Amino acid sequence: MPIRATKRGAQRTPLGDASHQVLVCGASFAGLAVARELRSARARVLVLDRYEIGERQTSACAAPTAWLHNLGLEGSIRQTFGSLVVHTPGTTARWPLPWTFSTFDYRELCRLLWAQRGPDAAFETATVSGRTGATVHTDRGDVSASIIVDALGWRRVLGAGPNVQPPNARLSRGLEVHPSGSARDLELWIDRAVIRAGYGWSFPAGDEVRVGVGSFDPHDHVKQPTLWLAAELERDAVRYQGNWIPHRLRPAVQDGVFFAGDSAGHCLPLTAEGIRTAFYFGIACGRELRAVLEGRQDAAGALQRYGAFSAGHRAKFEAMLLAQRAVPRLHPRAVDAVVRAFAHRGLSHWGFRHYLEIAPPQFALPAPPAPAQRARRRAAA
Repeated sequence: MPIRATKRGAQRTPLGDASHQVLVCGASFAGLAVARELRSARARVLVLDRYEIGERQTSACAAPTAWLHNLGLEGSIRQTFGSLVVHTPGTTARWPLPWTFSTFDYRELCRLLWAQRGPDAAFETATVSGRTGATVHTDRGDVSASIIVDALGWRRVLGAGPNVQPPNARLSRGLEVHPSGSARDLELWIDRAVIRAGYGWSFPAGDEVRVGVGSFDPHDHVKQPTLWLAAELERDAVRYQGNWIPHRLRPAVQDGVFFAGDSAGHCLPLTAEGIRTAFYFGIACGRELRAVLEGRQDAAGALQRYGAFSAGHRAKFEAMLLAQRAVPRLHPRAVDAVVRAFAHRGLSHWGFRHYLEIAPPQFALPAPPAPAQRARRRAAA
């Protein structure tokens, strides 16, 4: 189990009055991507999280391999797959993928991503509780910055107004176990005997297999279905981890704050894939902030541009949400037919290419230059 690393007792010192240009609340995939994007700006960036970086895994940790390579995170890869095996009560089909998908080690990926930060970026453990204007409140005192990013997750802690809590919020829920072992295939189960509205999964990652169940309806419990699936696969139900998963896009800017990752609903409906979208929107946010820090635009322009960029994806997210709502309503024979159809290479490749383009890996390139590289380029110019 993760250990909450917020300072205690004598170690719980105030964060102090140091001046920060950018305050990133949340050392999530999105938060770390924002910090990485700012490295060439030599910005005074402070990242806050209640856990140490890489301490609290919150997903099955898999992403398109190209995203991991383009971000320089290939050292975290544990296993790579070129197909997806899908099971329903009436059929089993192998879907060929036009690109590969890789599971990775969460702690190692976070370490590699944080290592790409700028020299003036710092991290502290603290629990963020709210905000008043440009001041963020934590259990180690208040912190102020001219630019604030909320990458804290679905709770949207720094948002305006009260937040709707589960099970009434627009959230899915997932739970998985991490038994030791190995397997060859990335597998999904679409079966109402497992979960009424959702799916089960088995994601091998080298020396462990991540087995879990997700429900599109937050009212449905997922523990017993997860235990059942683990037993069916003859896997031990050990090392639990679960999370709430947003499945609807939310405003990416509000009251002067930038939101990225789950706090902005940047998780794809139907598949619940949120890692590459967290990278994608985190990079987009970081690029707008870098332009502010380098004097190429003002903060108001960054808010407008980033908000419009996120909102420009609404049609794609809503289409995925419609599919999410349709799957539980389909007759089992119709589900079987769709699953068998995607076993054909042409259809599968067509569908998954369009799916990847929602947040394409080439967006990560070129990587932001390190400060030394930037200085050399200026000298050469």
